[in-house]
Amino acid sequence: MALKFLADGERLDQAVARYAGVSRAKAKAWIEGGHVRVAGRVIAKPAYRPKGEVVVVERPVEPPPRVEPEDKPIDVLYEDEAILVVNKPPGLLTHPAPGEPRGSLVGRLLAYFGQGPVEAERLEEVRPGIVHRLDRDTSGAIVIGKTPFAQAKLAEAFKNRFVLKRYLALTQGVPREINLVAPIGRHPRERNKMAVGGIAPRYAETEIEVLKALGSAYALVEARPHTGRTHQIRVHLKHLGTPILSDPLYGKPHPAMPRQALHAYELRIPHPLTGRFLSFTAPVPRDMKEAWERLGGRWPEGIELAP
Repeated sequence: MALKFLADGERLDQAVARYAGVSRAKAKAWIEGGHVRVAGRVIAKPAYRPKGEVVVVERPVEPPPRVEPEDKPIDVLYEDEAILVVNKPPGLLTHPAPGEPRGSLVGRLLAYFGQGPVEAERLEEVRPGIVHRLDRDTSGAIVIGKTPFAQAKLAEAFKNRFVLKRYLALTQGVPREINLVAPIGRHPRERNKMAVGGIAPRYAETEIEVLKALGSAYALVEARPHTGRTHQIRVHLKHLGTPILSDPLYGKPHPAMPRQALHAYELRIPHPLTGRFLSFTAPVPRDMKEAWERLGGRWPEGIELAP
């Protein structure tokens, strides 16, 4: 069914994007592809500005997006008939995102499990066995359910907070050691960010422990989130005035570290078949150790490092 609306003075691509609820890039492609008429005439110029004219958009039939298997390595920490635990490297999306169908752990899992491409209206909903996620530049342990039953039991364990998660972070400044309870919601102005308070805040709780400090300038911190809100550790450390080193959203770049210095070090879960608790640790990437040493610290013994 065609979309009709009245436009006056606004760029055609902006008007189409707004009324159709699509990105400006997609609106531009529709216009240049001859799918938009203004006052009965096909207009192929995205910059055209209608003058109180009726715009008709014929949405082109597009194949649903799909996720392709990606035959790339996976760092397996543990595997049995029910679960797979992997160490996600920094820079890798957990699942595909709009405009980024490739370069995700999901794509690698499809190949690992011998599955073919998966079509979906929303790429981020393609999650073969995944029940939790890590941000693109956060490294560390992720558990995957290999069967629908295992996935459901894992999801239940996360929901009921039967999962222990320990993260390591380098921070600018030394945070207070605290069990912080501070609800998190969508940032009121910057939609890609979260904030303490924010829009529709939800309960969020994180324990913070300082493992090492370099004066008052930097710290190696252990964070134990008891809830799973988006960007939770990053937002809570920002709220304490000690953002994660090189966090692009909640801190600022730092020459010692090329990415946000956050790693999911330990994951303790009840096994979906036996109920027995299992603990998995993901060796810390060398870039975090090297950053800590550039800041003047010495990496503590007992925290496993990647080769």
